[in-house]
Amino acid sequence: MSLVRILTVVVLGFAAVGFTECYRPVTDTGLPKHIKTVAVPAFQAEANGLRYRVETRFTEAVSREVIRRGRGLKVQGSTQGADAVIEGTIRDFNFSGVLLDRFGRARVYEVTIIAAVTIRDLREDKILFDNQNFIFRDSFEFSEDPRSFFNEEDPAVERIARAFAESAVSAFVNGIGVRNERK
Repeated sequence: MSLVRILTVVVLGFAAVGFTECYRPVTDTGLPKHIKTVAVPAFQAEANGLRYRVETRFTEAVSREVIRRGRGLKVQGSTQGADAVIEGTIRDFNFSGVLLDRFGRARVYEVTIIAAVTIRDLREDKILFDNQNFIFRDSFEFSEDPRSFFNEEDPAVERIARAFAESAVSAFVNGIGVRNERK
């Protein structure tokens, strides 16, 4: 019995030593060290992306996400005095029915928003991240009962704005695209 215990401890010891390089806690960002203040000016909207307050919701979502995950980064609306800037444009907004009920009316709708985001280092005048084709989709269902009608388009846009902000800020804070240039 003691031989089995010794063998088990040796195997577990080798396994533990072999996997120490697999886990590394995230302790630092991939950003240049001089970036302490981030500007998030109001997002713009192209003609196809015009919809009531969509660009405002995206701007607010990105600002909240930088504050939440930015590890001490300061956020401001103006580029003056900022170390980096997150600029965005709502390029397209599409709202369409995707599932019909038995009467031929659309019951499930899909909202598709295409956005562009560029993150620039203002001190070194270098682009840290650029994606001109961020595509986000969400769907929602209308009730069959007209008395309980509630337009779900606004909550869907809020969910898309949060998902966009999480993706853009994750790329920014984790230094995606930045590390490749540092090596």
